[in-house]
Amino acid sequence: MKCTLKIKRIKTLNEVEGSWTIQDYIELLSRLDFQKPEEIAPQELQEMLFMAITDFEPQQAAEIVLTYTLSDALRTGQIQQLAHEMMEDKVAEEYPDIALHFPLFNVNQLLFKAYNGSFPNTKASILEVEIHFPQHPNIEMNKELALKALCNGLRESNLINRLYPDQLAGKTTFPEADHIIWDFHQSEKDTYSIITSDYWINQEDILGDEFEGVVNEFIDED
Repeated sequence: MKCTLKIKRIKTLNEVEGSWTIQDYIELLSRLDFQKPEEIAPQELQEMLFMAITDFEPQQAAEIVLTYTLSDALRTGQIQQLAHEMMEDKVAEEYPDIALHFPLFNVNQLLFKAYNGSFPNTKASILEVEIHFPQHPNIEMNKELALKALCNGLRESNLINRLYPDQLAGKTTFPEADHIIWDFHQSEKDTYSIITSDYWINQEDILGDEFEGVVNEFIDED
């Protein structure tokens, strides 16, 4: 399918707004041995959480936050190893399971902010893009279609283009698109907001503000 795409803006983020809820803060404070966190005013919760976090050694705090966030996905030993590795490595970019990159980014940045350093600073990108499929004006947009359209305007050296050529060519399914794009929603007619990791897409990857291309859909012939 032919497509046209216009990048209205791209911006670097150090955190994704709304990733942590008031209830998350209360639960984390409780796990950090803070008494009666539910009595704290909502606007003060984050500051109190940062204070509670820094009462612990960074690796110990990382293990507590990781356990709260990812205990359903990882075993205790894996969490302990991650807590050690994230002191030096950008695990939100390097962890083999990309489905965990977004929660790992949120954990990393919470700890980075609490300690004012100590953990590597990882970044996200937010893009506002206008996408048109001239021959399919009523197409139902999703993460995969948006990512395939966007990749037409990225350098060949971009990581997505290098790692997923068969998926982009429509030769196989592309479930990874759901994890490469962390947040996707329509902001106005034909315009979409995309949040992803700076690791996947950043300003240097963009070839231009407007471009045309082709989106190859996978067709299961079985």
